[in-house]
Amino acid sequence: MRSCSTMMSSCATNLRRRLCCARALIAVSLSVLSLAASAQTWPTKPIRFVVPWPAGGLNDVLARTFNDRVAKALGQGIVNDFKAGAGGRIGVAEVTRAAPDGYTIGMGNLGPLTIFPNLYRDMPYDAKKDVVPITMFAASPLVLVTTNGLPVHAVADLMAVAKARPGRLNYASVGVGTAQHLIFEMFKKRDGIDMVHVPFKGTNESLPSLMDGQVHAMFDTLPLMLPQIRAGRIRPLAVTTPQRVAQLPEVRTLAEVGYPDINVVTWYAVIAPAGTPAAVVDRLYREYTAVAQLPEVQKFLLDQGLVYLPNTQGQFAQRIDAERLRWANIIREQGIKIE
Repeated sequence: MRSCSTMMSSCATNLRRRLCCARALIAVSLSVLSLAASAQTWPTKPIRFVVPWPAGGLNDVLARTFNDRVAKALGQGIVNDFKAGAGGRIGVAEVTRAAPDGYTIGMGNLGPLTIFPNLYRDMPYDAKKDVVPITMFAASPLVLVTTNGLPVHAVADLMAVAKARPGRLNYASVGVGTAQHLIFEMFKKRDGIDMVHVPFKGTNESLPSLMDGQVHAMFDTLPLMLPQIRAGRIRPLAVTTPQRVAQLPEVRTLAEVGYPDINVVTWYAVIAPAGTPAAVVDRLYREYTAVAQLPEVQKFLLDQGLVYLPNTQGQFAQRIDAERLRWANIIREQGIKIE
């Protein structure tokens, strides 16, 4: 009798386990079917686009230029939501925390996706696991500029003045650990100079400080520097691309003045939270790529000192992986640490 009772109890337990597994499988299947169905009808409401930088800067201008046109193609509005701070990490973290339903996407940049994972132990997201890279829709060189009040006209002049005035010159960046910051850290280590780092939330804050002489030098994107350079309000010393740029043909590259390994191109991209349905990601890729190829958008990018580098989703993902490895090597070799 005991044996029979034990067997019946065991059978009942196994039956309950099977029922639980079946319910779990049904729930997962229904969830997948629901996501697939919603992806086919997406979008049915406005989309939030997180910009991880302050309003008024280049990221803002680019987001509006592309999103206004993509919104028309999708038949739904795209609302720009500015989440500035921590060199873009706050905004990217906001994207990764969102529901992966296609109604929250955002802008991805070089620093938050490739540099910061190699610098910070406590990242608010995993750049490889939590982010879906969709497409890179614009790219830009950086340009080294100085305030007019500083008596320098070349990179060598800046290094000489910095050596003569240790700790008295400063440089700006758009955040700790950004490319703009790390390039100066490479200068400091290689040339033995002592310059003070002054981080800002964005260029709309750092540029006025440079023009009025509170900041002595900085790297920033060519589009944002061009109007002030052309107006004579700041002085360009070098660009970070392998070749000189058409907009500033007289300005030498860092490679030409003795820094061949400092080759940096910043980029602007669309990202989504991990788990976003493939159909939504594919649609976003098609629409943003189509806008990037419009003649008026191509002209806009060129006028701004930007370029569009054609890329598939796979190519963009590979670029991110390659950049992440490259910055990991630079940070290790230069001994760069964030306190």
